[in-house]
Amino acid sequence: MSDKISYKDAGVDIDAGNGFIDDIKADVKSTFDSNVIGGIGSFAGAYELPKGYKEPVLLSATDGVGTKLKIAIESKKLDTVGIDLVAMCVNDLICNFGTPAFFLDYYATGKLVREDAAQVVKGIAEGCKRSECALVGGETAEMPGMYSEDDFDLAGFAVGVAEKSEMDRVSLVKEGQVLLALPSSGVHSNGYSLVRKLFFDKLGMNYNDDFNGKPLYETLLTPTRIYVKEFKAHKDSITALAHITGGGIVENLPRVLPEGIKAVVKKDAIKTLPIFDFMSQYVEESEMHRTFNMGVGMVWVVDENKAQAIIDTTDAYIIGHTEAGDKGVELV
Repeated sequence: MSDKISYKDAGVDIDAGNGFIDDIKADVKSTFDSNVIGGIGSFAGAYELPKGYKEPVLLSATDGVGTKLKIAIESKKLDTVGIDLVAMCVNDLICNFGTPAFFLDYYATGKLVREDAAQVVKGIAEGCKRSECALVGGETAEMPGMYSEDDFDLAGFAVGVAEKSEMDRVSLVKEGQVLLALPSSGVHSNGYSLVRKLFFDKLGMNYNDDFNGKPLYETLLTPTRIYVKEFKAHKDSITALAHITGGGIVENLPRVLPEGIKAVVKKDAIKTLPIFDFMSQYVEESEMHRTFNMGVGMVWVVDENKAQAIIDTTDAYIIGHTEAGDKGVELV
């Protein structure tokens, strides 16, 4: 009997990794556009800069999905967290007037289960299609001893292109402009440590418990909405954009305000979702607004004369306005 050991004995299966690449090729290729050069299997993804920019600037954003992954893993629904991963990155890019170009993902796990990983990548590819960007590469790391066999983690990295002269949005924000809310699809990908603490530790609920007519896990795993197509359609009418992530409206909206301008947001104008109404019974109102999007995934600052055309062609609605004052958000 040989006393030699292999990489597989150490918990890493090279053949499974190679097979996984074959599993995902079709999904990855479905995201390619005419700017992608070459295919999968190279050492780096190549992407030709889009034409038509006078002074093109590359923008980048990176993010993860946080403890929402825990819910996906434990409920064995893995086909949507990839959408979340893309959304968290590309929704940031458009806030600097960047058009998403390509995306890379990092998938780290204790043991590579090809079927599970393929479901995750299917979601990433779907997110890329929704944001009209190409999935040009990624890394799959099998790390026994670092993660338990059932666990995995995700990181995403998006690159976009912006016109240099269009990037500074803050200087265009003035008093008397309108704040438009674009609805979120749900909790998106922030605040899940509090979500899990409330639903599972405090209330003792489980994933299959009914919530508004469907299993709780379906509501909690509703993928983050991607706003790229709406941005592209209304780019010329938007003064500034704020992606409402961790910290809520009160901490994210000030990022697009100049000194001397405050945002006045009417709380009763916000169309909160049932999940937030439910959690508000157990969490202080101020904590809710500092942790969750409350039903608003993005806020657009627009000139008053541009607001109605956007409202007529999207699901955006008015939640407030800008006025002179100390930089910040005033909830009234």
